[in-house]
Amino acid sequence: MPIAELFNLSSLKELFLDSSSLHNDFLQNHVASFTSLKVLRVSSCGLTGTLPDRGWCDLKNLEELDLSDNELEGTLPLCLGNLSSIRILDISHNQFTGNIGSTPIPNLKSIEFLCLKYNHFQVSLKLFANHSSLKAFLVDNGNKFIDEAAFQSWTPKFQLEALSVSNFIMKNSNSNFLNFLYHQFELRYLHLSRGTFGGAFPNWLFENNTRLEIIYLVDNSFVGPFQLPSHPNPNMSVIDLSHNKLRGHIPSNISLIFPNLRSLNLSKNYFQGTLPASLGELKFLAFLDLSNNQFSGELEEHQFAKAWMRLLKLSNNNLTGRIPTIFHLSMLSFLQLDGNNFVGEIPDLSTLNGLEVLDMSHNSLSGNLPRWMGNMSNLVAVLLSDNQFKGPIPSEFCKPYYLQFLDLSENNLSGSIPSCFSELRNLQHFFLRRNKLRGPMTESFVNMTYLVTLDLGENNFSGTIPNWIGNLSNLGILILRGNQFQGDIPIHLCNLSQLHIFDLSSNSLSGSLPPCLSHFPFTMGFHLLQPPWGATASNYLEKWGHADLFLTSIYKGVVKFTSKWNSLNYTGYILDHIYAIDLSCNRFSGEIPSQFGDLSNLRALNLSNNSLSGLIPSSFSKLKQLESLDLSYNNLNGQIPSQLIEVNTLAVFSVAHNNLSGPLPDFKAQFGTFNDSCYEGNPLLCGSPLNNSCEETHFASLPTHPFKEESEDDGFMNMTFFWVTFLVTYIVVLFSLALVLYINSYWRHAWFYNIEVCFNTCYYFVVDKFQ
Repeated sequence: MPIAELFNLSSLKELFLDSSSLHNDFLQNHVASFTSLKVLRVSSCGLTGTLPDRGWCDLKNLEELDLSDNELEGTLPLCLGNLSSIRILDISHNQFTGNIGSTPIPNLKSIEFLCLKYNHFQVSLKLFANHSSLKAFLVDNGNKFIDEAAFQSWTPKFQLEALSVSNFIMKNSNSNFLNFLYHQFELRYLHLSRGTFGGAFPNWLFENNTRLEIIYLVDNSFVGPFQLPSHPNPNMSVIDLSHNKLRGHIPSNISLIFPNLRSLNLSKNYFQGTLPASLGELKFLAFLDLSNNQFSGELEEHQFAKAWMRLLKLSNNNLTGRIPTIFHLSMLSFLQLDGNNFVGEIPDLSTLNGLEVLDMSHNSLSGNLPRWMGNMSNLVAVLLSDNQFKGPIPSEFCKPYYLQFLDLSENNLSGSIPSCFSELRNLQHFFLRRNKLRGPMTESFVNMTYLVTLDLGENNFSGTIPNWIGNLSNLGILILRGNQFQGDIPIHLCNLSQLHIFDLSSNSLSGSLPPCLSHFPFTMGFHLLQPPWGATASNYLEKWGHADLFLTSIYKGVVKFTSKWNSLNYTGYILDHIYAIDLSCNRFSGEIPSQFGDLSNLRALNLSNNSLSGLIPSSFSKLKQLESLDLSYNNLNGQIPSQLIEVNTLAVFSVAHNNLSGPLPDFKAQFGTFNDSCYEGNPLLCGSPLNNSCEETHFASLPTHPFKEESEDDGFMNMTFFWVTFLVTYIVVLFSLALVLYINSYWRHAWFYNIEVCFNTCYYFVVDKFQ
């Protein structure tokens, strides 16, 4: 039904227009005709500008108003005070500004649900102290509290059921903000995350609020132990105390106090001790994240046998021993045991048919890679890096059709890459760095059209770089460093239109640098490392609000790249902003193409340790984002272009050990921060910070013209002197030898005997040779 036909329905009670396309004049000129309206929802309708001050405000019977997820801005109109019957008001996800105390909202005494999230208000909760009907107050993200110091002693008339003030900006001290919560006993939902709250952990929240269901106290500075209330709470469903400074042990009676707990996140604290057996008694527990603590000991055989676990994350603790076959969890989708001290082989997990993410990286696991991996058809991400696995990569790794992320780096794997990898057509990220793999690059990747990351660095691959890599249209990271590749850089690689990192360093590549490398756009078309959105677990995570928290944490692909003279690990979304080329430690020759100056977004360029010659291109001055430039250990000559001082972002610069000459660029801006080590090995350079002065007196000490050629007369006199000296010396030596033989008869007989033997030997040799 067209919206215009609704205007005649004057007795309409409820109007839901969510996600419709509305004109900006809808609220002002049309909605006023619905005089009996009690519910109006126009969220996500593309409304822009400021709210009109007439029309919609005449709906005095309105009880529920939803204007969320639009692009409305400015201050709230005073006519909002006409909505005296309003109980539910949601204006979240807009761009409203102003002090809430200057708006009519504090005068709406009947309000029960108030959502101001994702705006730019200045808010004081104390303004609503007399609102006895208020049950939900949600003011997260972007809003600012202006008078929290006044919260030292006040008792509100309301009893909140839901309070969310996470991600806000606190203008004054928030040390007393929690005091009013002492008087709240009906809380069901509490979200106080990322507000820099500190002090002793408020265990009284659990004790006072017996109906509490969900509590988020994430990313604060609470200290001390986590103590449970004295009475059971069967309503408790979600507890997230991550990113704090809590210590001690997990209470052993947690399954008795919170028997229906579904999600427990205690990650990034200082908890220690062994994992209590009572965790396994929580039969509804779907999410358990105890990562980044100091838990120790071994996992027991049936640790979580009763739980309906979807996610189990024990990463980065001090757990030891072998991984037991404890995972009889048919619903498990995420298993993360990385960053511990587990040893031995991985037990057979093939019964976990729903497993999407398996992360056992950064342990001391050994043996061969498990062949049962091929039976796990739902795998999306497998991370087994930094262990002691050996042997070849099994062909069974080619079977998981949905596999997007495979990290086998930093092991002792050998052999070649199985040709069947061409069947992994959904693979996006492949890490094989620092193994012992060898052989040429086969066409194993030729069909991987979704491939974004290919890291084969620090192996023993050989042969030439194949042309078909240029057909991987989505490739954003190509790392072939530290291998034995030979030959030229194929010009087909210039077709990689999504490239961010191009690293061919430490090989035996030769030839000239292709000018077409300047075609790399180095722009962010999409995120390089996106979470692997599986079907089952991901939907469940979204339902409980954990999708971003958990999925981004497991998808931690690490890329090693040498920049600013350091070999650094880059991970996550920072890779979206790194644009780098490293062709160092090869055998490239010829001139540096001037077209490289067109790589306007390039952050790092390393061409060191080659045989490049010619001038440094002045076009490098156009690289306005460049942070690291290393041209050392080449055969470059001429002056350093003075225009390079225009690159204000340059933090690392080296032209050491070349044949450069002349004055250095002005010792100012970024070049004022570079010391003499950046220029060493170029004796003809001068100027600050070198000790060589560019004044004429400095060059007078150097041979600036050829030596004067000697005349023919000078040459004749020298040759005469040489021959006279030689003849006199020869006569003296001959006379001395004759005199010695004449005086010493023994030496004389020995001399003639040896002469005779030598003559006879030479005679018979010649005769025998020609007979």
